[in-house]
Amino acid sequence: MSGPDQGQKGVKPRVLVVANQKGGVGKTTTAINLGTALAAVGEPTLVLDLDPQGNASTGLGIARSERRLTTYDVLMGEARISEAVMPTRIPGLSIVPSTVDLSGAELELIAHDRRNHILKEALADYSVYGSNPFSYVLIDCPPSLTLLTVNAMVAADAVIVPLQCEFFALEGLSQLLKTIDLVKVNLNPALEIQGIVLTMFDKRNKLSDQVAADVRANMGEKVYRTMIPRNVRISEAPSHGLPALVYDLRCPGSQAYIKLAGELIAREREQAAA
Repeated sequence: MSGPDQGQKGVKPRVLVVANQKGGVGKTTTAINLGTALAAVGEPTLVLDLDPQGNASTGLGIARSERRLTTYDVLMGEARISEAVMPTRIPGLSIVPSTVDLSGAELELIAHDRRNHILKEALADYSVYGSNPFSYVLIDCPPSLTLLTVNAMVAADAVIVPLQCEFFALEGLSQLLKTIDLVKVNLNPALEIQGIVLTMFDKRNKLSDQVAADVRANMGEKVYRTMIPRNVRISEAPSHGLPALVYDLRCPGSQAYIKLAGELIAREREQAAA
């Protein structure tokens, strides 16, 4: 799928939410590195950090002192997305950062009659009134199924699910799929699963092979062919404020995310042609 023309008004990017209610599954790592890989192949990408921990912001080198306007300000109606977007050191990759302030957003929004649609309306406003240079928006969610995650799913075209190759992977997946179905039935009929990405795969571990086989048996073509290996360079990269693809392009984890980006773009093209 070719991206929209730079600065073209009224063009809506594809909005993909990276979600899993479990922590430690590679969710933020996937958002950062997939965004970097997409930008590297000419698909300008915006990461929306919707996690109060702000790990996507930190992992892309945005110091807390630099986060003047954040996703909290956007959700509170105090800033437009166009005002909160920040460039990263990666050409073609931008971010709307997050801070711990976002953790109070749910309580503050609970009385809002459009509380589930705030992010969707903010993105629509950006596409219509701003100069939108992005092909993709990747929303990094908190590791919980809360109002923030629901906002992301209501705003999204599709969900990318990172799934760690561990014993309880399918159990956690079933809960997430129920949430996606509920959002689809009640709030966003167009929502679909773009794909499930198996993360922290260890080819030396028979359990990883068994989990991968079980997930593919249950979810079929929804599971990406590309698997993200357990890789120390991926773990090291965020402490340097860099995506793994910049920290060490040649490591197995970086190469896997490049392949994953290619697979994602191919799926998007197939869907656009259908």
